[in-house]
Amino acid sequence: MTVQYAPARRGRVLPPLRIGPYAVDTPVVLAPMAGITNAGFRRLCREQGAGYYVCEMITARGLVEKNPLTFRMIAFDGDEHPRSMQLYGVDPASMRRAAEMIVERDLADHIDMNFGCPVPKVTRRGGGAALPFKRKLFERIVRAAVEGAGDRPVTVKMRIGIDDEHHTHLEAARIAVDSGAVAVALHARTASQRYSGAADWSAIARLREAVPAHVPVLGNGDIFSAQDALDMVARTGCDGVVVGRGCLGRPWLFGDLEAAFAGRELPAPPNLGQVAATLRRHAVLLCEHMGDHKGIRDVRKHVAWYLKGFPVGSDLRRSLGMVTSIGHLDDLLAELDPHEPFPADADGPRGRQGSPGRVVLPEHWLDDPDDPSVPFGADVEHSGG
Repeated sequence: MTVQYAPARRGRVLPPLRIGPYAVDTPVVLAPMAGITNAGFRRLCREQGAGYYVCEMITARGLVEKNPLTFRMIAFDGDEHPRSMQLYGVDPASMRRAAEMIVERDLADHIDMNFGCPVPKVTRRGGGAALPFKRKLFERIVRAAVEGAGDRPVTVKMRIGIDDEHHTHLEAARIAVDSGAVAVALHARTASQRYSGAADWSAIARLREAVPAHVPVLGNGDIFSAQDALDMVARTGCDGVVVGRGCLGRPWLFGDLEAAFAGRELPAPPNLGQVAATLRRHAVLLCEHMGDHKGIRDVRKHVAWYLKGFPVGSDLRRSLGMVTSIGHLDDLLAELDPHEPFPADADGPRGRQGSPGRVVLPEHWLDDPDDPSVPFGADVEHSGG
C-alpha cells in the first residue's frame, strides 16, 4: 500500500476531537506516563492549553482488589473534565469488574486501555504490547471493558506490534472497534524498538485507512513540537495526536499545540526566568497533591528536563536535583539568569530512549494467536505505553 503524504500546513487542520460524548477543540491527548502524569502535572498542563489529560495507568487487578496505592493514584481536580483513566489488564473478568467499579463509584468519565507497554517484565508475562497478538484474548478483554463501562467511552492504545515480523495494529484496531472501542491510538513503534529510533508515521496512515471514518485514530510518537503535530496530521490523516515524552520539562507545549491547531501564531519560547517560574509552579502543585515531602522529592526528576540546553552550571544543576523545600527551590532559582533565551537546540527527543532489543515473551507465546487463555501472573502493577 502506498501512502500519500500531504504537505504540512498551519491553521485549523482538524475538527474538535470527540471521545464518545466528550469533545475538545484542541485534538491533543496527554499520554499516561508512570510517575509523571499525576494530578499535579495534569493541572499544570491544563493551565497551558486544552486537550484530554489522562492519569497514570491503573491496573485492573489493583482496582478490583482495592489496593490502597491504586486508589491513591486515582486523583482528579474538581474541575478536571472529562476525567480520563488508563487501565491495564490481561484478564477479561478483572477488566470487566474494574470497569464496573469505575461506573459504580464514579471514578472516571473515560477509560483508555493500555496495550502498548514494551517493558520486559510485562511482555514476558504476555501483557502490554505482547497481548494484541493473542487476538481472541484481546477481543475478550476489550469487550469486557466496554460492557462493564456501560455508557462511558472506552478507547484503546497500542503499538505497531511485537517486532517487524509480528505487526498486529491493523487487525487489533478492527477488533477493538468491533468490540465497542470509540477511538484507537497508535504509538508508531514496535515493542522491540521500545523508545529508540524514529516512529513510523506511515503505520498511523495505514491505520487511519483501515478504521471506519467515524472512529478517531490518534497518532503517537515523536511529537516534540507543534510543527511535529501538524506534520503528523498532514502526513497520516489522523484525527489527533498523543503527546508523551515531548512535554517533559515543557508543559507549555500544550499551549503551542492549542495555538497551532487554531491557526494562531505560536507563543514566543520562554526565557529561563519563565521556565523557572513554571518549574516552581510544578513543584507547588506536586506538594499540594502529594504533600510537601513527597512533592518536593518528586519534582527533582523534572529539573534536568526543564533546564535542557540552558547554560546552567553543574553545581547549580546538582543542587536543584537535590532540592529539599519550596523555599530552597526559590533560593536556587534566584541564581539563574532570568533573561537567558530559550536554547535553539532544546527541542527534540527527551526522556527515555534506550536501544532496541528482543522482546521477552512467555514460552510458546507465538504458537497460536487464537489461544484465548489468560497468561498466568500477567497482571503486574507496571506502567508504560
